[in-house]
Amino acid sequence: MSEHRRKPPQPQGGGRAAARRGQSGSSTGRRAAPRGATGSPSDPYGSGATGSGGEDRLYGGRAEARRAAQRSSGSRRRAAEPARGGRRAAPGRGRSAPPAEKRFIDYPRAGKYGAARWMPSWRLVTGLFLTFMGGLVAAAGIGYAMVGIPKAQDTALAQNNVFYWSNGKQMAATGGQTNRQLVSDAEIPREIKDAVVSAENATFYEDKGIDPAGIGRALFNMAKGGETQGGSTITQQYVKNTYLSQEQTLSRKFKELFISIKVNQKMSKDEILAGYLNTAYYGRNAYGIQAAAQAYFGVDAKKLKPSQSIFLASVLKGPNFYNPDGGVGANATAKANTKRVKERWSWIQGRMVEVGRMTQADQAKVGAFPKLKKQSSNLSGQTGYLIDIAKEYVAKKAGLSPEDLEKGGYRIHTTFDKDKVNELAAAVDKTEKSFLDPKKREKDKHVQFGGASVDPKTGAIVAIYGGAGYNKGHYSNNANTLGVPVGSTWKPIVLAAAMKYGTYETDGEPLSPMARYNGNDLLVIKDRNGDPIMGDNGKPFRQKNEGTKAWGMVTLRKAMEQSINSPFAQLGIDVGLANTQELAQDMGISASSFDQANIKNVSFSLGTSTPSAIRMADAYGSFANDGIHYEPYSVTKVIKDGEPLKGFEAPEKETAMEENVANNVTDVLENVVKNGTGKKVADIGFPVAGKTGTTDENKSAWFVGYTRELSTAVTLFRTDPDKGKLLSMNGTGGVSSIHGGDIPAEVWKDYMSEAMKSYGTPEPFPDAEPIGEIVNDTPSPTATPTPTETVEETPSETPTPSDTPSLTPTPTSTCRPFDFRCENDNGGQNGGPDGGVTSSPTATETETDDSGGGNNGGNNGAGGIFGRPED
Repeated sequence: MSEHRRKPPQPQGGGRAAARRGQSGSSTGRRAAPRGATGSPSDPYGSGATGSGGEDRLYGGRAEARRAAQRSSGSRRRAAEPARGGRRAAPGRGRSAPPAEKRFIDYPRAGKYGAARWMPSWRLVTGLFLTFMGGLVAAAGIGYAMVGIPKAQDTALAQNNVFYWSNGKQMAATGGQTNRQLVSDAEIPREIKDAVVSAENATFYEDKGIDPAGIGRALFNMAKGGETQGGSTITQQYVKNTYLSQEQTLSRKFKELFISIKVNQKMSKDEILAGYLNTAYYGRNAYGIQAAAQAYFGVDAKKLKPSQSIFLASVLKGPNFYNPDGGVGANATAKANTKRVKERWSWIQGRMVEVGRMTQADQAKVGAFPKLKKQSSNLSGQTGYLIDIAKEYVAKKAGLSPEDLEKGGYRIHTTFDKDKVNELAAAVDKTEKSFLDPKKREKDKHVQFGGASVDPKTGAIVAIYGGAGYNKGHYSNNANTLGVPVGSTWKPIVLAAAMKYGTYETDGEPLSPMARYNGNDLLVIKDRNGDPIMGDNGKPFRQKNEGTKAWGMVTLRKAMEQSINSPFAQLGIDVGLANTQELAQDMGISASSFDQANIKNVSFSLGTSTPSAIRMADAYGSFANDGIHYEPYSVTKVIKDGEPLKGFEAPEKETAMEENVANNVTDVLENVVKNGTGKKVADIGFPVAGKTGTTDENKSAWFVGYTRELSTAVTLFRTDPDKGKLLSMNGTGGVSSIHGGDIPAEVWKDYMSEAMKSYGTPEPFPDAEPIGEIVNDTPSPTATPTPTETVEETPSETPTPSDTPSLTPTPTSTCRPFDFRCENDNGGQNGGPDGGVTSSPTATETETDDSGGGNNGGNNGAGGIFGRPED
């Protein structure tokens, strides 16, 4: 066999194994090495060295050598291996293991056998511990360096829009994504700070922002899949609420740890505590201490009593189980929650004493468990309407879109007087209950009330009545709605225009309220050239009164007293409809509320326009305030992020008319209350001026009146809920027809009787100085209306010097409840309590219509433009 095919020689030694290999070799035809040739210590002759001429490598392969080495290292009876380089170990039978090779980590342990081989040494344990701790420190350092304080979450800073009454007390909090109002540290009582610290984190003012033991417990529980435990510091809770999500994950917990440390370094403890109290959830949909104080006690946070502060600290444990209202789940009943919160409320007091944040003497002063405010909707009653008016005003003045405003964070201080709002609502409720019975009368359904009260000296809206309330499904604001004609309450504006601008007959000189105009029914209205204004049928237009009484020539004062239509229909043409419109705008009436279909027609002067109750109250305020007008406003101040917004200064005064013009109108309207259609309010006990108004088919009725301190408008109307159109109120309340001197005047009187009490002694109206020219100062003969096309006046044999011809009283019938008309004993029963807006009869019409006229009255078709002479 060639040399290269021979197996390499085995290393020396091997003992019995070598013998076995020798035997094996002999069986294959090879001669075994003679005993002693291997140099093994087991050689009985002790000869183990190879000859000088022998081979360096002994017989046997490398694999066999490795196996032999492994067996020799594991045998306790094996002799020592010969030294490298052919040297043989000293003879003997030693049992110790060979010297261990040095390793970086001696595990399994060399030189040890059995269980001891697997038992780590103290050096290994110490090294691993130090390595682990070093790794933790390194990881913490890297994490601390990499994790910064993030931007506060929008949800943590989200706030409501908070609305305040005129006295500064909170009205409601609404809008925004979260019911929260951030307050400063100075506005948070010391008692709730001490209660929260004592109950949740007694070492808060001493710790570094974290509780290592608490963090460890939480990490351990999360690592093994269990629920997280408490133990977080107040700083950590603030960080979680402000900067992080609420998910319970290991990564979020690590972030919370590092951010808490940094926050603790950058913020003072008081800032952190205030931040926590401003972001925590307290139940009742209240986030933050301010919202919670309002939700549970109806007060601002700074006014919380100690017992109330400790209660809120108790609820923080978990509102679902500590809010006395009850929560979600079988164990969160109102009864169980009340028991729990009372126990915690008592425990916190003891804890505060224990940690030195309350003395026993102060604990004794805490008193009984606090009484909670009844939970209610923010938008019940009139609140929703008030908020809508304020929001509209803020959006307009601040240039905000509704979407911007709804993001929240605005503190809006309004002009609304809580007492007066409640008094107006009570007046409506009283009349509504005694007057309407929808279950018995179909005509009593869908009847709506609206009202507004304005301070004439400032323009501030102090009260409104918008309807039954959002909580009852009524969402349109009847105090601010357009679409309800004002009827004869427009006539004082026409009279004021005559005093301010004069007529074509006076060459621009003021017209006196003692000027006389024809008050007969079906009077032909003439243009400035003296020609009849033509109706739609091509015949002269005749103005309809309510009733057929022949008034003859009456003063404008008397015509206003009895609300006779025909004098004011003619007066409007004489003054110029454009002049009336201009004055109306100077008094605060928006041009958009003018009846565009009749803006150039006779009926415009009789109240076809549809301004809101707010605008009518404000306009009459110009009469009350010596001709000075203030734009109506509802907001005095808006705060955003602690800074007031610009543009909410009180409106500047504007002169709508001369003082004596206003005073003369007031004198005329005082007479309406004393002797005319407004007599229902005459006995109110203080000076009052006002005017009634009724429209076509009794679709609406108004009373607008004022004192020097307060101007108020009340309206009544009936609507079709499906079509949104006005319906007749004839038969409503069980009476044939409704007028402004009836239900609206009653509501006005009940409200003003209470509202005026806050002003002490009411201020009297100033005296009116004589004004303007008196045209037609000689009374004309009485006219007798005929059913023919042309109405001819028949002179009376003996004209009287009085304003009107003598009247023959009409016998009155038994009055029904709220049938106020039967009490008008000064001509009202014939002329009607309120002339109202009239229809547009043709020249051949002869029938009478006691309901008043039409919204579209005076729509004369080819009547043209009736304005100033130059128009």
